[in-house]
Amino acid sequence: MASLALDNDTLEDLETIQETDLESLWRVLIHNDDVTPMDFVVDILVNLFFVDGPRAIDIMLTAHTMGIAYVTTLPKNEAEKRVGKAHFAASLEGFPLRFSLEPE
Repeated sequence: MASLALDNDTLEDLETIQETDLESLWRVLIHNDDVTPMDFVVDILVNLFFVDGPRAIDIMLTAHTMGIAYVTTLPKNEAEKRVGKAHFAASLEGFPLRFSLEPE
């Protein structure tokens, strides 16, 4: 039976990759406001965060009633990109829709 031998550098690289992957996950949160239309929020959740329709409605209603709601967990880079696109789309329409990120 063949054995796999890994040197210390390879093991350290693998550990770093695993730690980076775990540390890079961030929670995306949506915040309620009194201006952004509910259908716009649902559209953003479906089209930018790839949440299915019924779940998007649940998220929107939770944010509406509780002030904040969990959307999804993504790698930090992807979360920042999607939040940026959502903020940009909202600003084009004159809506103050806001998302925030927090480490998982």
